[in-house]
Amino acid sequence: MPEFHFELVSPERQVFAGEVESVVVPGSEGQFTVLKDHAPFMTTLRPGVIDIAAAAAPHQRYFVRGGFADVSPAGLTILAELAVPLAELDAAKLDQDIKDASEDVADASADDVRQAAVERRDQLIELKAALKI
Repeated sequence: MPEFHFELVSPERQVFAGEVESVVVPGSEGQFTVLKDHAPFMTTLRPGVIDIAAAAAPHQRYFVRGGFADVSPAGLTILAELAVPLAELDAAKLDQDIKDASEDVADASADDVRQAAVERRDQLIELKAALKI
């Protein structure tokens, strides 16, 4: 199968860069698959899983939380708000993190601290829902 260039970038670092056969992306209007010579377009992302297929390599999967996908003649670039390899996620730890974040919300005395705790808790719940665990 023909390959194209793909880059996955988070605010912290370049998460993935290389030649791939296909990438399944959770677009805000629905999931889509990019193959070589895909029509150019740009879209926002919803929380979900990116599935990367490269020749002679196992599929790589990443959870992304929002961002943008840009398909161009040069390939696909995803700028994600957050990108985490699925292999690094643990359901029990995620449940504990949600519980801890909920306690932080309840314990917060200042509005700004409470807002930060609510955002963190909501992100974790979003992650769990996207992963269906």
